[in-house]
Amino acid sequence: MEKAKKQKEKILVCVAWPYANGYLHLGHLAGSLLAPDIFARYHRAIGNNVLMVSGSDEHGTPIAVRAEAEGSSPEEIVEFYRKQTLRDLESLGISFDLFFRTSHPNHKKIVKEIFLDLLKKGYIYKKKTVEAFCPHCSKFLADRFIEGRCPYCESPNARGDQCDQCGKPLDFSELLEPKCKICGVTPSGKETEHYFFKLSGFEDRLRDFILKAKEHMKKNVVLFTLQWLERGLKDRPITRDISWGIEIPEIEESELRLKGAEKKRIYVWFEAVIGYLSASIEWARLKGEPEKWKDFWLNPEAKPYYFLGKDNIPFHSIIFPAILIGYGEGREAFTLPYNIPANEYLQLEGRQFSKSRGHLITVKDFLKIYPVDALRYYLTVMMPENRDASFVLDEFIKSVNSELVGNLGNFIHRALSFSYKHFGEVPSPGALEEIDRKALKDMEEHTKRVFKYIERCEFKKGLKEVFALSQKANVYFDRKAPWSEVKKGKEKAATTLYISLQFVKVLSHLIYPFIPKGAERVWHYLNMPLNESNVDLRCTLAPLDTGTQLKKPSPVFKKLEKKEESLTNGGLRFEELELRIGTVVSVSEHPQAEKLYLLKVNLGKETRQLVAGIKPFYRKEELQKKKIVVLCNLKPRKIRGEVSNGMLLAAEKEKVVSLLSVSPEVEDGTSVKLVESYTGKEISFEGRKKNIDIKDFGKFVIKIGSLKEENGEAVVKLKNEVFSLDSHLYKLPSQKRCVVVLSPVKGVLAAGGELVTTDREEIKEGAHIR
Repeated sequence: MEKAKKQKEKILVCVAWPYANGYLHLGHLAGSLLAPDIFARYHRAIGNNVLMVSGSDEHGTPIAVRAEAEGSSPEEIVEFYRKQTLRDLESLGISFDLFFRTSHPNHKKIVKEIFLDLLKKGYIYKKKTVEAFCPHCSKFLADRFIEGRCPYCESPNARGDQCDQCGKPLDFSELLEPKCKICGVTPSGKETEHYFFKLSGFEDRLRDFILKAKEHMKKNVVLFTLQWLERGLKDRPITRDISWGIEIPEIEESELRLKGAEKKRIYVWFEAVIGYLSASIEWARLKGEPEKWKDFWLNPEAKPYYFLGKDNIPFHSIIFPAILIGYGEGREAFTLPYNIPANEYLQLEGRQFSKSRGHLITVKDFLKIYPVDALRYYLTVMMPENRDASFVLDEFIKSVNSELVGNLGNFIHRALSFSYKHFGEVPSPGALEEIDRKALKDMEEHTKRVFKYIERCEFKKGLKEVFALSQKANVYFDRKAPWSEVKKGKEKAATTLYISLQFVKVLSHLIYPFIPKGAERVWHYLNMPLNESNVDLRCTLAPLDTGTQLKKPSPVFKKLEKKEESLTNGGLRFEELELRIGTVVSVSEHPQAEKLYLLKVNLGKETRQLVAGIKPFYRKEELQKKKIVVLCNLKPRKIRGEVSNGMLLAAEKEKVVSLLSVSPEVEDGTSVKLVESYTGKEISFEGRKKNIDIKDFGKFVIKIGSLKEENGEAVVKLKNEVFSLDSHLYKLPSQKRCVVVLSPVKGVLAAGGELVTTDREEIKEGAHIR
């Protein structure tokens, strides 16, 4: 029995595949990327055999639609974002054994093999069905491109396959007020033929699986899965009328062939989960041990863990286990999930992260300003393990400064600095007192609890135990007061500092899975030649070697300052500016002023009159049907007897005046948003401030910046200010000018998916907006 306990466990860590149509953001990190890295690092460091795989999910309608809109190819989209994802994963220190991709030939080969196997066994069959068809877009719509009101919970954002609010599976025909997410038109039903996966044939076996696994599986996953099973499983289509994806394999039996299969693709929800298996097989091939994957997939003693967000639970607790059960029939049985530690959602200031709405903080932008240690620390202590959590920048800075810096970092630096100054090495302790023995006992107890919580995938509790121990270390150091002891002789101080350095060593080992770079810096100061390839957490409590020379320390963690500039400007916030796009529908002379025009501007739901002093710079015919930017919530005022209900915006420099504008494709009434250079977040009007004064608007510093593309990113420059934007998210103006707001927050103006610019190329960088 004792020998069995010491055997190495086989731990398979499968991580939800990031979709290759955008940058990684903090929601990805908190939801499904950070937890498995903590878990895998821990198990590697206690001697277990770990295989951690994931990859970029590169197929499906969203990527095809985006490529079409941008005039590029799906391959270009996924290649760009895969490179960005790999860069971000490296910056974050996420330790995959293989980060694969669904466009790889070997993944396609395995998907087709499994498809054919299940087809011949009768678990895949063809069937005529009515699918959602958008008459405006002239295409069938994938489930996630249909949005409507949930018939169960009334959520307005339910999709064509599932309501994320209540978790119930849906068919598009069940949605109330369904809309095409691409164009907003109500889709109709149209008959088509597809292959279906016979999910209903696995109901009993899936129930047995989840009931056996419930003792060690996360409770919310078990409950969610049983609710699905209680409602009865429905067979699901696994092909779609799309052009971007894995082709249906050639089928010999005529009765199994699907008419028009060459125009259909295997649906992404079916093939993407198979990526865990294909990535593992590819990992073994690359190692030169092509059968090695079987240790994790065909071994009943192996423990597969699947880390993902709660919206992906049914794909991993029902659909993928069903695929594995069916594929395993007639061959060796596949090992089903041991645990699915699905996280809830991380929100940004109370709202869910959203690529489509621009409500996010990208990893790349965040790490330009704040260190990765601070980010990994904070996203662990507020990880949404059991309920949604909200990321707030002020709380992040406060927590890092008080706990990571003030508690842990402060103790480590004090202990190392004092020991280096007075001994230069790990001192030999004298006789231990009760307070010293209690300190060693605390280290042992907290270490056991940290390890227990990590093994149970309760990472928040695990890190909190580390900081509870750090707090005890601070108390110990203060009570022993080595600065007083050293004045009386070094013997008592040597004991105190030895115990203190033991605290430092234990804490450095315990933070390693959570904050590996910080741990490595501590080991450097302790002169311990450790890194992630040779750290052994089984030696966490082993005593330090006395006489080891210490290295001169610096603070391991540094205090943060808020780098995001305040959103307020003399009491007015930028999002209180109601900037909208309008079309000039008529231009007339001002009856009382030679240099003024009276403009009628269509703002979508209304037409307003503006009095504009641009007559010296624009002829009437130049203004007709022009798209302009209007400040709509400016206090109405009379100008030479005519009421002006708003103000158009223009750039001016060296006697050149140029109106701010967008392309004709942007609809009237579209809100102009500020895309922050720091977060990538879009700030738009929220309607809290009406009738602002023209003097308040003048306090904002808004200028024209130059624009260029570097390595696929849009780089905005204005004197010494430089920042980048995602060129795939915003259409760039041809004249390489854009509007930059420098105070009170840095960013560029955008509307309708494109950057706001000027209508005249001769306007120069640095021109002021008035």
